[in-house]
Amino acid sequence: MAATTQTRETRPPVLPPPTGRAGFGGTLRSEFTKIRSVRSTYWTLLALLAVSIGIGAAISGGTAANWSHTSAADRATFDPTQASVAGLFYLGQLVIVVLGAMVLTAEYSTGMIRTSLTAMPRRIVMYAAKVVVFACVAIVVTLIAAFIAFFLGQALLASTHDNATLSQPNVLRAVIGSALYVTVCGLFAFAAGAILRHTAAAITSVIGLLFVIPILAHLLPSSWYQDLERWLPDAAGRALSVTVGPQPGHLFSPWGQFSVFAVYTVILLVVGAVLFRNRDA
Repeated sequence: MAATTQTRETRPPVLPPPTGRAGFGGTLRSEFTKIRSVRSTYWTLLALLAVSIGIGAAISGGTAANWSHTSAADRATFDPTQASVAGLFYLGQLVIVVLGAMVLTAEYSTGMIRTSLTAMPRRIVMYAAKVVVFACVAIVVTLIAAFIAFFLGQALLASTHDNATLSQPNVLRAVIGSALYVTVCGLFAFAAGAILRHTAAAITSVIGLLFVIPILAHLLPSSWYQDLERWLPDAAGRALSVTVGPQPGHLFSPWGQFSVFAVYTVILLVVGAVLFRNRDA
C-alpha cells in the first residue's frame, strides 16, 4: 500500500499535448522586432519624413513668397492642400517602395529566410505577419508625415489668405488619403518583393509601374489615354489629393480610384503568398 502511494506521489504531472502550431501573435512580435532592429528601417522612415515635410514646406513657402506675382487664374486653381502634401505624394511613395521591397527580399539576400522559416514553418502565418507589421508601421509614419506637412504648409501659406483647414470640403480626405495611398504603394512593393525575391528587381518593377508607365501612357492618342488613365495605379494618389476644382482627367471618384489600386495590390499580395508558400527558400 505504501509503495502504491509513493508511486502515485512521484508520478509526473500530466501536460496537455503539444499542438505543433506556432501562434500568429508571437510571429507578429517577432516580425516587429526584425523590422525595428534593422538600421535601414530608421533611415528610410526618416528620409520619408524629411522628404514629405521638407518638399511640402518648400512648395508652400515658395508659393507664399511669390503670391503677389501670381496671376488671378493661377490663384483660382491653386490647391493649398495638395501643395502641402506634394512631397509625400510625389517622392514619399518612392521612399516607401524601397522599404516595402526590402522587408522580405533582405532576408533572401542574407539567407536569413531559412532561419525564419525554421523558427516559423507556417509560411502563410509569417507572410501575413510581415504584411500586418509593415502596413502598421507605414500607415503610422505616413499619417504623421501627412499631418505635419499639411499644418506646416498651411502655416506658411497663411499670408496668402488662401490656406486650407481640415474642416473644409475634401481636405481631411486628401491628407488621410495621401497617407493611405503611400502605404498601399509600400504594400505593392512588398508583394513585388515576395514574387521576385530580389530587392533591385522588385524596386525597379514597381518604379516602372508607378512612375514610368504613367509617363509613357501620355504618348498614346488622347482618346486611348482617357480610357486607360483610370486604370493606372498612380491615378489613386492624384484623385485623392485634389481638393480644388474637378477631378483630373477621366478618373473615378477619389475612393473609387483608390479601390482600383487596392485591388491590384491585394491580387499581388495573394500571388506573393501563394509563391512564398510553395517555393523553396
